[in-house]
Amino acid sequence: MSEKPVVDVQVRAIFPTSAGCAVFLGNDEKVFIIYVDSSVGQAIGLSLRKLSRERPQTHDLIGRIFSGLGAKVDRIVINDFNDGVYFARLILSMANELGDRKIVEIDARPSDCLAIALQQKAPVYIAQHVWDEADDMTEILVRMEDSNEKELRNGDEG
Repeated sequence: MSEKPVVDVQVRAIFPTSAGCAVFLGNDEKVFIIYVDSSVGQAIGLSLRKLSRERPQTHDLIGRIFSGLGAKVDRIVINDFNDGVYFARLILSMANELGDRKIVEIDARPSDCLAIALQQKAPVYIAQHVWDEADDMTEILVRMEDSNEKELRNGDEG
């Protein structure tokens, strides 16, 4: 069984929305958006800024459980898009009982996968067929970043 090609992406930005957060993912070629709920958006934002909370959050707990079990997050793959919903897989590696490498794939929400991947410094990929179908939101990201910079500059003037 051959693996489907994937595209390497990074979290480029995260902005609050009325219903949660918009996470912009992409590379130099294109950017697309995944909408996430506020709590996961906050976890992603904290990881991007390399900050932590005083008390561990759910994604911190998951990372600690993986570490305690000797599992490492190898990567995440956003592997499908259907009816406006993205799907993802969390790929873990760990030693099996014979000391060989064992790969475990877990179906998970892309938002949770992103929070865990950022926390664990694991790469993020999107399946080529999903990438090809995703709308390019680069222009929207540029406008939002410009607007955000203007707001910051205007706040400094007051």
